Amino acid sequence: MWQRSVCVGLLALALGYLCLLGPELSPSALRHLSASLLGTLRRAGSLEGRMVSAWQAAIVRPARGWARVAVGVNACVDVVLSGVKLLEALGVEPGDGKNHAVLSSRRDLGEAFAHFMDKGAAAERFFSDAESFHHIARTASEHPGAQLYVGGNAALIGQKLATNPDLKILLCGPVGPKLHELLDDNVVVPPESMQERDEFHLILEYQAGEEWGRVRAPNANRFIFSHDLSNGALNMLEVFVSSLDEFQPDLVVLSGLHMMEGQSKEMRQRRLMEAVASISDIPTDIPIHLELASMTDQDFMSNIMHQQVFPLVNSIGLNEQELLFLTQAASGPHASLTSWSGIPDVGIVSDILFWILKEHGKTTERPSDLTRIHFHTLAYHILVTVDGYWGNQAAAVAAGARAAGTQACATETIDTTKVFLKAPLEFVTSQIEAPSKISINPDEPVVHWHREGISFHFTPVLVCKDPVRTVGLGDAISAEGLLYSEAYPQ
Repeated sequence: MWQRSVCVGLLALALGYLCLLGPELSPSALRHLSASLLGTLRRAGSLEGRMVSAWQAAIVRPARGWARVAVGVNACVDVVLSGVKLLEALGVEPGDGKNHAVLSSRRDLGEAFAHFMDKGAAAERFFSDAESFHHIARTASEHPGAQLYVGGNAALIGQKLATNPDLKILLCGPVGPKLHELLDDNVVVPPESMQERDEFHLILEYQAGEEWGRVRAPNANRFIFSHDLSNGALNMLEVFVSSLDEFQPDLVVLSGLHMMEGQSKEMRQRRLMEAVASISDIPTDIPIHLELASMTDQDFMSNIMHQQVFPLVNSIGLNEQELLFLTQAASGPHASLTSWSGIPDVGIVSDILFWILKEHGKTTERPSDLTRIHFHTLAYHILVTVDGYWGNQAAAVAAGARAAGTQACATETIDTTKVFLKAPLEFVTSQIEAPSKISINPDEPVVHWHREGISFHFTPVLVCKDPVRTVGLGDAISAEGLLYSEAYPQ
Protein backbone atom coordinates (compact mmCIF):
# COMPACT_ATOMS: atom_id res chain seq x y z
CA MET A 1 0.00 0.00 0.00
CA TRP A 2 2.78 2.46 0.97
CA GLN A 3 4.62 1.79 -2.31
CA ARG A 4 1.57 2.96 -4.27
CA SER A 5 1.30 6.11 -2.15
CA VAL A 6 4.98 6.92 -2.71
CA CYS A 7 4.57 6.30 -6.46
CA VAL A 8 1.58 8.62 -6.67
CA GLY A 9 3.46 11.28 -4.66
CA LEU A 10 6.51 11.13 -6.89
CA LEU A 11 4.38 11.37 -10.02
CA ALA A 12 2.61 14.39 -8.61
CA LEU A 13 5.99 16.03 -7.89
CA ALA A 14 7.07 15.24 -11.44
CA LEU A 15 4.00 16.97 -12.83
CA GLY A 16 4.71 20.02 -10.67
CA TYR A 17 8.32 20.09 -11.89
CA LEU A 18 7.07 19.97 -15.47
CA CYS A 19 4.97 23.05 -14.81
CA LEU A 20 8.09 24.90 -13.54
CA LEU A 21 10.02 23.81 -16.64
CA GLY A 22 7.15 24.80 -18.91
CA PRO A 23 8.80 27.92 -20.41
CA GLU A 24 11.92 25.93 -21.36
CA LEU A 25 9.98 23.14 -23.14
CA SER A 26 8.15 23.26 -26.44
CA PRO A 27 4.33 23.13 -26.10
CA SER A 28 4.13 19.76 -27.89
CA ALA A 29 6.80 18.20 -25.63
CA LEU A 30 5.07 19.55 -22.53
CA ARG A 31 1.71 18.15 -23.66
CA HIS A 32 3.23 14.72 -24.42
CA LEU A 33 5.07 14.43 -21.09
CA SER A 34 2.10 15.67 -19.09
CA ALA A 35 -0.30 13.25 -20.78
CA SER A 36 2.09 10.34 -20.20
CA LEU A 37 2.55 11.15 -16.51
CA LEU A 38 -1.17 11.74 -15.98
CA GLY A 39 -1.96 8.39 -17.59
CA THR A 40 0.52 6.64 -15.30
CA LEU A 41 -0.93 8.48 -12.30
CA ARG A 42 -4.46 7.38 -13.20
CA ARG A 43 -3.39 3.76 -13.67
CA ALA A 44 -1.48 3.74 -10.38
CA GLY A 45 -4.66 4.68 -8.56
CA SER A 46 -7.05 2.44 -10.53
CA LEU A 47 -8.55 -0.69 -9.03
CA GLU A 48 -7.01 -2.70 -11.84
CA GLY A 49 -3.53 -1.22 -11.35
CA ARG A 50 -3.66 -1.80 -7.61
CA MET A 51 -4.71 -5.43 -8.13
CA VAL A 52 -1.88 -6.10 -10.59
CA SER A 53 0.66 -4.69 -8.12
CA ALA A 54 -0.77 -6.80 -5.30
CA TRP A 55 -0.69 -9.97 -7.43
CA GLN A 56 2.94 -9.35 -8.32
CA ALA A 57 3.80 -9.27 -4.62
CA ALA A 58 1.68 -12.36 -3.86
CA ILE A 59 2.95 -14.59 -6.70
CA VAL A 60 5.97 -16.39 -5.25
CA ARG A 61 7.41 -19.75 -6.24
CA PRO A 62 6.67 -22.71 -3.97
CA ALA A 63 9.41 -24.09 -1.73
CA ARG A 64 9.20 -27.40 -3.59
CA GLY A 65 8.32 -26.97 -7.26
CA TRP A 66 7.88 -29.52 -10.06
CA ALA A 67 10.78 -30.56 -12.30
CA ARG A 68 9.09 -33.13 -14.59
CA VAL A 69 5.40 -33.08 -15.56
CA ALA A 70 3.65 -35.76 -17.64
CA VAL A 71 0.52 -34.62 -19.49
CA GLY A 72 -2.05 -36.68 -21.41
CA VAL A 73 -4.09 -37.75 -23.22
CA ASN A 74 -6.09 -35.54 -25.60
CA ALA A 75 -4.26 -33.60 -28.31
CA CYS A 76 -5.25 -32.17 -31.67
CA VAL A 77 -4.91 -29.21 -34.03
CA ASP A 78 -7.37 -26.41 -33.37
CA VAL A 79 -8.82 -24.54 -36.34
CA VAL A 80 -9.89 -21.20 -34.86
CA LEU A 81 -12.18 -18.77 -36.65
CA SER A 82 -15.31 -16.66 -36.29
CA GLY A 83 -18.35 -18.88 -35.71
CA VAL A 84 -20.71 -16.45 -37.42
CA LYS A 85 -18.47 -16.22 -40.50
CA LEU A 86 -18.16 -20.00 -40.80
CA LEU A 87 -21.92 -20.51 -40.50
CA GLU A 88 -22.44 -17.85 -43.16
CA ALA A 89 -19.90 -19.61 -45.41
CA LEU A 90 -21.79 -22.88 -44.87
CA GLY A 91 -25.09 -21.22 -45.76
CA VAL A 92 -26.61 -21.86 -42.32
CA GLU A 93 -29.39 -19.37 -41.63
CA PRO A 94 -29.67 -17.89 -38.11
CA GLY A 95 -32.60 -19.24 -36.11
CA ASP A 96 -33.63 -20.24 -32.62
CA GLY A 97 -31.04 -21.73 -30.34
CA LYS A 98 -31.34 -25.33 -29.18
CA ASN A 99 -29.01 -27.47 -27.09
CA HIS A 100 -27.96 -30.71 -28.80
CA ALA A 101 -25.99 -33.33 -26.86
CA VAL A 102 -24.55 -34.63 -30.16
CA LEU A 103 -24.45 -32.80 -33.51
CA SER A 104 -25.45 -34.68 -36.64
CA SER A 105 -26.05 -31.92 -39.23
CA ARG A 106 -25.33 -28.30 -40.12
CA ARG A 107 -28.72 -27.39 -38.70
CA ASP A 108 -27.80 -28.95 -35.34
CA LEU A 109 -24.55 -26.99 -35.44
CA GLY A 110 -26.34 -23.69 -36.07
CA GLU A 111 -28.90 -24.29 -33.31
CA ALA A 112 -26.31 -25.35 -30.73
CA PHE A 113 -24.01 -22.45 -31.58
CA ALA A 114 -26.90 -19.98 -31.21
CA HIS A 115 -27.94 -21.56 -27.89
CA PHE A 116 -24.52 -21.10 -26.26
CA MET A 117 -23.70 -17.80 -27.97
CA ASP A 118 -26.89 -16.38 -26.47
CA LYS A 119 -25.66 -17.40 -23.00
CA GLY A 120 -22.05 -16.38 -23.64
CA ALA A 121 -21.08 -19.85 -22.41
CA ALA A 122 -18.34 -22.20 -23.59
CA ALA A 123 -19.37 -25.65 -24.83
CA GLU A 124 -17.92 -28.66 -26.65
CA ARG A 125 -19.83 -31.20 -28.76
CA PHE A 126 -19.18 -34.32 -30.84
CA PHE A 127 -20.21 -34.24 -34.52
CA SER A 128 -21.43 -37.74 -35.40
CA ASP A 129 -21.57 -37.55 -39.23
CA ALA A 130 -17.99 -38.04 -40.45
CA GLU A 131 -18.56 -36.99 -44.07
CA SER A 132 -20.44 -33.83 -43.11
CA PHE A 133 -17.82 -32.95 -40.50
CA HIS A 134 -14.91 -33.33 -42.93
CA HIS A 135 -16.68 -30.99 -45.38
CA ILE A 136 -17.24 -28.41 -42.63
CA ALA A 137 -13.62 -28.82 -41.44
CA ARG A 138 -12.28 -28.27 -44.95
CA THR A 139 -14.41 -25.13 -45.34
CA ALA A 140 -13.20 -23.88 -41.97
CA SER A 141 -9.48 -24.54 -42.53
CA GLU A 142 -9.58 -22.85 -45.96
CA HIS A 143 -11.41 -19.77 -44.64
CA PRO A 144 -9.25 -16.62 -44.94
CA GLY A 145 -9.67 -15.85 -41.24
CA ALA A 146 -8.80 -19.33 -39.94
CA GLN A 147 -5.74 -19.94 -37.75
CA LEU A 148 -4.17 -23.26 -36.70
CA TYR A 149 -2.97 -23.85 -33.14
CA VAL A 150 -2.01 -26.57 -30.69
CA GLY A 151 -5.29 -28.01 -29.37
CA GLY A 152 -6.65 -30.48 -26.84
CA ASN A 153 -6.59 -29.84 -23.09
CA ALA A 154 -3.52 -32.01 -22.49
CA ALA A 155 -1.48 -30.49 -25.32
CA LEU A 156 -2.50 -26.97 -24.31
CA ILE A 157 -1.55 -27.54 -20.67
CA GLY A 158 1.73 -29.11 -21.76
CA GLN A 159 2.45 -26.22 -24.13
CA LYS A 160 1.74 -23.66 -21.38
CA LEU A 161 3.96 -25.46 -18.84
CA ALA A 162 6.73 -25.82 -21.44
CA THR A 163 7.21 -22.04 -21.52
CA ASN A 164 8.99 -22.52 -18.17
CA PRO A 165 12.56 -23.55 -19.08
CA ASP A 166 13.07 -25.30 -15.72
CA LEU A 167 10.36 -27.86 -16.51
CA LYS A 168 10.63 -31.00 -18.61
CA ILE A 169 7.27 -31.93 -20.19
CA LEU A 170 6.11 -35.31 -21.50
CA LEU A 171 3.02 -35.22 -23.75
CA CYS A 172 1.09 -38.33 -24.74
CA GLY A 173 -1.83 -38.07 -27.13
CA PRO A 174 -2.62 -38.60 -30.81
CA VAL A 175 0.11 -36.31 -32.18
CA GLY A 176 0.12 -35.92 -35.95
CA PRO A 177 2.74 -34.13 -38.08
CA LYS A 178 1.14 -30.66 -37.92
CA LEU A 179 0.68 -30.78 -34.16
CA HIS A 180 4.25 -32.02 -33.65
CA GLU A 181 5.47 -29.05 -35.68
CA LEU A 182 3.46 -26.63 -33.51
CA LEU A 183 4.64 -27.99 -30.14
CA ASP A 184 7.31 -26.28 -28.03
CA ASP A 185 10.80 -27.81 -28.26
CA ASN A 186 10.63 -28.46 -24.51
CA VAL A 187 7.78 -30.98 -25.01
CA VAL A 188 8.84 -34.63 -25.36
CA VAL A 189 6.50 -36.88 -27.37
CA PRO A 190 7.03 -40.67 -27.12
CA PRO A 191 7.34 -42.34 -30.56
CA GLU A 192 4.36 -44.58 -29.70
CA SER A 193 2.24 -41.43 -29.37
CA MET A 194 2.82 -40.27 -32.96
CA GLN A 195 0.27 -40.96 -35.70
CA GLU A 196 0.16 -40.28 -39.45
CA ARG A 197 -2.85 -37.93 -39.46
CA ASP A 198 -3.80 -35.06 -37.18
CA GLU A 199 -7.11 -34.79 -35.39
CA PHE A 200 -8.76 -31.43 -36.10
CA HIS A 201 -11.12 -29.54 -33.76
CA LEU A 202 -13.12 -26.53 -34.92
CA ILE A 203 -13.20 -23.58 -32.51
CA LEU A 204 -15.97 -21.13 -33.36
CA GLU A 205 -15.30 -17.86 -31.53
CA TYR A 206 -17.62 -14.90 -30.96
CA GLN A 207 -17.03 -11.49 -29.43
CA ALA A 208 -18.97 -9.61 -26.75
CA GLY A 209 -21.94 -7.88 -28.37
CA GLU A 210 -21.59 -9.83 -31.64
CA GLU A 211 -24.93 -10.65 -33.27
CA TRP A 212 -26.22 -13.53 -35.37
CA GLY A 213 -29.88 -13.18 -36.23
CA ARG A 214 -31.71 -12.48 -32.99
CA VAL A 215 -28.85 -13.73 -30.82
CA ARG A 216 -26.49 -11.23 -29.17
CA ALA A 217 -23.48 -12.54 -27.20
CA PRO A 218 -23.25 -11.09 -23.67
CA ASN A 219 -19.49 -11.77 -23.62
CA ALA A 220 -16.78 -13.34 -25.72
CA ASN A 221 -16.45 -17.13 -25.73
CA ARG A 222 -16.24 -20.14 -28.04
CA PHE A 223 -18.08 -23.25 -29.25
CA ILE A 224 -15.97 -26.34 -30.01
CA PHE A 225 -16.91 -29.40 -32.06
CA SER A 226 -15.11 -32.34 -33.68
CA HIS A 227 -15.38 -35.83 -35.10
CA ASP A 228 -12.41 -37.10 -33.17
CA LEU A 229 -12.15 -40.88 -32.89
CA SER A 230 -8.61 -41.20 -31.46
CA ASN A 231 -9.22 -38.85 -28.56
CA GLY A 232 -12.78 -40.10 -28.21
CA ALA A 233 -11.54 -43.61 -27.43
CA LEU A 234 -8.63 -42.39 -25.25
CA ASN A 235 -6.37 -44.42 -27.54
CA MET A 236 -3.18 -43.12 -25.97
CA LEU A 237 -4.03 -43.66 -22.29
CA GLU A 238 -2.17 -46.97 -21.93
CA VAL A 239 0.84 -45.52 -23.82
CA PHE A 240 0.74 -42.56 -21.43
CA VAL A 241 0.72 -44.64 -18.25
CA SER A 242 3.39 -47.06 -19.51
CA SER A 243 5.69 -44.13 -20.38
CA LEU A 244 5.66 -42.82 -16.79
CA ASP A 245 8.13 -45.43 -15.51
CA GLU A 246 10.90 -44.12 -17.72
CA PHE A 247 9.97 -40.41 -17.47
CA GLN A 248 9.59 -40.38 -13.65
CA PRO A 249 7.31 -37.32 -13.34
CA ASP A 250 6.73 -35.23 -10.19
CA LEU A 251 3.18 -34.46 -11.38
CA VAL A 252 0.70 -36.10 -13.76
CA VAL A 253 -1.96 -34.02 -15.55
CA LEU A 254 -4.82 -35.99 -17.09
CA SER A 255 -7.58 -34.76 -19.40
CA GLY A 256 -9.78 -35.93 -22.25
CA LEU A 257 -12.40 -38.05 -20.45
CA HIS A 258 -15.12 -35.80 -21.87
CA MET A 259 -14.13 -36.87 -25.39
CA MET A 260 -15.61 -40.33 -24.74
CA GLU A 261 -19.15 -38.93 -24.89
CA GLY A 262 -19.19 -39.58 -28.63
CA GLN A 263 -18.94 -43.33 -27.98
CA SER A 264 -21.87 -45.69 -27.42
CA LYS A 265 -22.91 -46.10 -23.78
CA GLU A 266 -21.53 -49.66 -23.64
CA MET A 267 -18.22 -48.72 -25.28
CA ARG A 268 -17.89 -45.67 -23.04
CA GLN A 269 -18.50 -47.66 -19.85
CA ARG A 270 -16.02 -50.36 -20.86
CA ARG A 271 -13.37 -47.80 -21.80
CA LEU A 272 -13.92 -45.88 -18.57
CA MET A 273 -13.32 -49.04 -16.53
CA GLU A 274 -10.11 -49.64 -18.50
CA ALA A 275 -9.10 -46.02 -17.89
CA VAL A 276 -9.69 -46.42 -14.16
CA ALA A 277 -7.49 -49.54 -14.16
CA SER A 278 -4.71 -47.68 -15.99
CA ILE A 279 -4.89 -44.61 -13.71
CA SER A 280 -4.74 -46.96 -10.70
CA ASP A 281 -1.34 -48.13 -11.95
CA ILE A 282 0.18 -44.63 -11.47
CA PRO A 283 2.26 -44.63 -8.25
CA THR A 284 0.31 -43.08 -5.39
CA ASP A 285 3.15 -40.73 -4.45
CA ILE A 286 2.75 -38.84 -7.77
CA PRO A 287 -0.04 -36.21 -7.57
CA ILE A 288 -2.62 -36.42 -10.38
CA HIS A 289 -4.57 -33.40 -11.65
CA LEU A 290 -7.72 -34.06 -13.72
CA GLU A 291 -8.88 -31.26 -16.03
CA LEU A 292 -12.59 -31.50 -16.77
CA ALA A 293 -14.37 -30.09 -19.84
CA SER A 294 -17.89 -29.62 -21.17
CA MET A 295 -20.10 -32.74 -20.86
CA THR A 296 -23.76 -33.54 -21.49
CA ASP A 297 -24.35 -37.09 -20.20
CA GLN A 298 -25.28 -36.97 -16.50
CA ASP A 299 -24.88 -40.74 -15.99
CA PHE A 300 -21.34 -40.59 -17.38
CA MET A 301 -20.48 -37.63 -15.15
CA SER A 302 -21.96 -39.40 -12.15
CA ASN A 303 -19.82 -42.50 -12.86
CA ILE A 304 -16.66 -40.40 -13.10
CA MET A 305 -17.52 -38.66 -9.85
CA HIS A 306 -18.90 -41.34 -7.59
CA GLN A 307 -17.02 -44.60 -7.97
CA GLN A 308 -14.63 -44.17 -10.86
CA VAL A 309 -12.10 -41.39 -11.34
CA PHE A 310 -12.51 -38.73 -8.63
CA PRO A 311 -11.18 -40.95 -5.80
CA LEU A 312 -8.00 -41.64 -7.83
CA VAL A 313 -6.96 -38.03 -8.50
CA ASN A 314 -5.59 -35.41 -6.11
CA SER A 315 -6.80 -32.30 -7.91
CA ILE A 316 -9.41 -31.24 -10.46
CA GLY A 317 -9.88 -28.13 -12.59
CA LEU A 318 -13.25 -26.98 -13.92
CA ASN A 319 -15.32 -23.95 -14.93
CA GLU A 320 -18.83 -22.77 -14.03
CA GLN A 321 -20.65 -24.86 -16.66
CA GLU A 322 -18.89 -28.04 -15.58
CA LEU A 323 -19.46 -27.28 -11.89
CA LEU A 324 -23.20 -26.80 -12.36
CA PHE A 325 -23.48 -29.92 -14.52
CA LEU A 326 -21.58 -31.89 -11.90
CA THR A 327 -23.94 -30.97 -9.06
CA GLN A 328 -26.96 -31.63 -11.28
CA ALA A 329 -25.61 -35.07 -12.23
CA ALA A 330 -25.03 -36.05 -8.59
CA SER A 331 -28.02 -34.25 -7.02
CA GLY A 332 -25.73 -31.99 -5.04
CA PRO A 333 -26.42 -28.54 -3.57
CA HIS A 334 -28.23 -26.06 -5.84
CA ALA A 335 -28.90 -28.89 -8.34
CA SER A 336 -32.27 -27.30 -9.20
CA LEU A 337 -30.46 -24.32 -10.72
CA THR A 338 -30.80 -24.79 -14.48
CA SER A 339 -28.23 -22.18 -15.55
CA TRP A 340 -26.20 -19.26 -14.25
CA SER A 341 -27.63 -15.78 -14.55
CA GLY A 342 -24.73 -13.43 -15.20
CA ILE A 343 -21.68 -13.83 -12.96
CA PRO A 344 -22.00 -17.10 -10.96
CA ASP A 345 -22.93 -16.34 -7.35
CA VAL A 346 -19.85 -16.87 -5.16
CA GLY A 347 -21.91 -18.34 -2.30
CA ILE A 348 -23.51 -20.94 -4.57
CA VAL A 349 -20.17 -21.85 -6.18
CA SER A 350 -18.60 -22.12 -2.72
CA ASP A 351 -21.38 -24.45 -1.51
CA ILE A 352 -20.89 -26.83 -4.46
CA LEU A 353 -17.09 -26.85 -4.16
CA PHE A 354 -17.34 -27.52 -0.41
CA TRP A 355 -19.78 -30.38 -1.05
CA ILE A 356 -17.48 -32.03 -3.62
CA LEU A 357 -14.57 -32.19 -1.17
CA LYS A 358 -16.77 -33.09 1.81
CA GLU A 359 -18.62 -35.88 -0.02
CA HIS A 360 -15.98 -37.11 -2.45
CA GLY A 361 -12.66 -35.78 -1.14
CA LYS A 362 -10.08 -37.28 1.18
CA THR A 363 -11.04 -37.96 4.79
CA THR A 364 -9.74 -40.35 7.43
CA GLU A 365 -12.69 -42.66 6.67
CA ARG A 366 -12.83 -42.39 2.87
CA PRO A 367 -10.26 -43.97 0.47
CA SER A 368 -10.13 -40.92 -1.81
CA ASP A 369 -7.09 -38.89 -2.84
CA LEU A 370 -9.04 -35.76 -3.91
CA THR A 371 -7.85 -32.73 -1.91
CA ARG A 372 -7.84 -29.78 -4.34
CA ILE A 373 -10.22 -28.05 -6.78
CA HIS A 374 -9.32 -25.12 -9.04
CA PHE A 375 -12.50 -23.35 -10.13
CA HIS A 376 -12.30 -20.69 -12.82
CA THR A 377 -14.97 -18.47 -14.33
CA LEU A 378 -14.69 -15.27 -16.36
CA ALA A 379 -14.88 -12.86 -13.39
CA TYR A 380 -13.08 -14.73 -10.59
CA HIS A 381 -11.22 -17.88 -9.52
CA ILE A 382 -11.39 -20.01 -6.37
CA LEU A 383 -8.87 -22.60 -5.17
CA VAL A 384 -10.29 -25.00 -2.58
CA THR A 385 -8.09 -27.43 -0.65
CA VAL A 386 -8.39 -29.92 2.19
CA ASP A 387 -6.15 -28.55 4.94
CA GLY A 388 -2.70 -30.12 5.24
CA TYR A 389 -2.18 -31.28 1.65
CA TRP A 390 -1.35 -28.21 -0.46
CA GLY A 391 0.68 -25.04 0.01
CA ASN A 392 1.26 -21.72 -1.78
CA GLN A 393 -2.36 -21.57 -2.93
CA ALA A 394 -2.67 -17.77 -2.56
CA ALA A 395 0.16 -17.44 -5.09
CA ALA A 396 -1.38 -20.17 -7.27
CA VAL A 397 -4.82 -18.56 -7.55
CA ALA A 398 -3.26 -15.15 -8.21
CA ALA A 399 -1.01 -16.65 -10.90
CA GLY A 400 -4.03 -18.25 -12.58
CA ALA A 401 -5.88 -14.92 -12.59
CA ARG A 402 -2.83 -13.15 -14.01
CA ALA A 403 -2.60 -15.77 -16.78
CA ALA A 404 -6.25 -15.15 -17.68
CA GLY A 405 -5.59 -11.42 -18.08
CA THR A 406 -2.48 -11.83 -20.20
CA GLN A 407 -3.51 -14.73 -22.44
CA ALA A 408 -6.95 -13.36 -23.35
CA CYS A 409 -5.42 -10.01 -24.36
CA ALA A 410 -2.28 -11.63 -25.86
CA THR A 411 0.08 -9.43 -23.81
CA GLU A 412 3.25 -10.36 -21.91
CA THR A 413 2.05 -8.55 -18.79
CA ILE A 414 -1.39 -7.25 -17.82
CA ASP A 415 -2.11 -3.97 -19.60
CA THR A 416 -4.55 -2.21 -17.25
CA THR A 417 -5.94 -0.15 -20.14
CA LYS A 418 -7.12 -3.38 -21.85
CA VAL A 419 -8.82 -5.07 -18.89
CA PHE A 420 -11.61 -4.31 -16.43
CA LEU A 421 -12.82 -5.60 -13.09
CA LYS A 422 -16.07 -7.57 -13.39
CA ALA A 423 -16.10 -9.55 -10.14
CA PRO A 424 -18.28 -8.52 -7.19
CA LEU A 425 -16.31 -6.59 -4.57
CA GLU A 426 -18.67 -7.89 -1.88
CA PHE A 427 -20.14 -11.38 -1.56
CA VAL A 428 -21.26 -14.00 0.94
CA THR A 429 -19.38 -17.29 1.27
CA SER A 430 -22.47 -19.57 1.35
CA GLN A 431 -26.12 -19.60 0.39
CA ILE A 432 -26.86 -22.61 2.62
CA GLU A 433 -25.09 -22.12 5.94
CA ALA A 434 -24.70 -18.96 8.00
CA PRO A 435 -22.34 -17.09 5.68
CA SER A 436 -19.47 -14.72 6.16
CA LYS A 437 -19.61 -11.48 4.20
CA ILE A 438 -16.38 -10.61 2.42
CA SER A 439 -15.29 -7.30 0.92
CA ILE A 440 -12.44 -7.23 -1.59
CA ASN A 441 -9.60 -4.77 -1.05
CA PRO A 442 -7.84 -4.18 -4.42
CA ASP A 443 -4.54 -3.87 -2.53
CA GLU A 444 -5.07 -7.38 -1.09
CA PRO A 445 -7.15 -9.09 -3.82
CA VAL A 446 -6.59 -12.69 -2.66
CA VAL A 447 -9.04 -13.45 0.17
CA HIS A 448 -9.07 -16.59 2.31
CA TRP A 449 -11.73 -18.31 4.39
CA HIS A 450 -12.19 -21.69 6.13
CA ARG A 451 -15.09 -24.10 6.34
CA GLU A 452 -14.78 -27.33 8.35
CA GLY A 453 -11.16 -28.14 7.53
CA ILE A 454 -11.36 -26.85 3.96
CA SER A 455 -9.61 -23.66 2.81
CA PHE A 456 -10.89 -21.29 0.12
CA HIS A 457 -8.65 -18.84 -1.76
CA PHE A 458 -10.54 -16.34 -3.95
CA THR A 459 -9.34 -13.62 -6.31
CA PRO A 460 -11.08 -11.50 -8.95
CA VAL A 461 -10.00 -11.69 -12.58
CA LEU A 462 -9.22 -8.68 -14.76
CA VAL A 463 -11.33 -9.39 -17.85
CA CYS A 464 -9.93 -8.52 -21.27
CA LYS A 465 -12.05 -5.85 -23.00
CA ASP A 466 -11.29 -7.10 -26.52
CA PRO A 467 -10.05 -10.70 -26.21
CA VAL A 468 -7.73 -11.91 -28.92
CA ARG A 469 -8.27 -15.63 -28.28
CA THR A 470 -10.45 -17.41 -25.71
CA VAL A 471 -9.74 -21.04 -26.57
CA GLY A 472 -7.46 -22.80 -24.12
CA LEU A 473 -7.89 -20.10 -21.49
CA GLY A 474 -9.09 -22.54 -18.82
CA ASP A 475 -6.17 -24.88 -19.57
CA ALA A 476 -3.68 -22.01 -19.25
CA ILE A 477 -5.27 -20.97 -15.94
CA SER A 478 -5.09 -24.51 -14.53
CA ALA A 479 -1.51 -24.97 -15.76
CA GLU A 480 -0.37 -21.74 -14.14
CA GLY A 481 -2.16 -22.60 -10.89
CA LEU A 482 -0.42 -25.99 -10.83
CA LEU A 483 2.95 -24.43 -11.59
CA TYR A 484 2.75 -22.35 -8.39
CA SER A 485 1.17 -25.07 -6.24
CA GLU A 486 3.06 -27.21 -3.77
CA ALA A 487 1.89 -30.70 -2.82
CA TYR A 488 2.98 -31.59 0.70
CA PRO A 489 4.59 -35.06 1.09
CA GLN A 490 2.27 -37.43 2.94
